[in-house]
Amino acid sequence: MTMLFICLGLGVAGLAALAVAGARVVGAARTLNREIAQVHEQFRDKEDLKG
Repeated sequence: MTMLFICLGLGVAGLAALAVAGARVVGAARTLNREIAQVHEQFRDKEDLKG
């Protein structure tokens, strides 16, 4: 019975670690998306200045 609880605890801890890693990936993707949008805006501004 103790082994069952240990295995369940390790499983829950593993899922929690995956959830944290997934949240960090989503956050990094959002940051990257904002940076890409900012660079596109800069290029649009430069194209507008060229005429």
